[in-house]
Amino acid sequence: MPVYAAFLRAVNVGGTGKLPMADLRAMIEGIGGTDPQTWLASGNAVFAHDAPAAEVKARLAAVLETYAGKPVGVMIRDLTQLDAVLSALPFPGAEPKQLGLLLSDDPVPQDAAAKAKGLTTEEIIPGPGVLYIHYPQGMGRSKLDHPAMRAGTMRNLNTVQKLRTMLAEHPGAKKG
Repeated sequence: MPVYAAFLRAVNVGGTGKLPMADLRAMIEGIGGTDPQTWLASGNAVFAHDAPAAEVKARLAAVLETYAGKPVGVMIRDLTQLDAVLSALPFPGAEPKQLGLLLSDDPVPQDAAAKAKGLTTEEIIPGPGVLYIHYPQGMGRSKLDHPAMRAGTMRNLNTVQKLRTMLAEHPGAKKG
């Protein structure tokens, strides 16, 4: 059975989109997911599901929209996809908390820096379904804005690495 990581957009961040993680786990079970596990309170979950990723995304997005009363962005990734994102990681030696991974299901712009506003010390490099953003002054101080930020969802490197580990260690992954 496939195991997926779900990354929700704008959940429990900056006072928007309140969603208790117990409710998220219940929603995942309600759409047929098994053994849901959440990480932090910002809309990260790992679970097994027998449907293809696109169908899982659509089902989860539908229950989240009913819950929230508005669309909630959902990115679904499997272990192979997260491994590709992590293996292509630029910025060697940078602090993991200063590396943002903007996950997107939309095409990633190859001229990402040219589309950015408020770019000062940040560096942006496109990758497989992701924009890698190095924030040498820290994410919280940055004024960076990018059109892709409205469709995707940002996680720091530590969080993506943790979700990758959770995917690899999930009971569904061990069953083959």
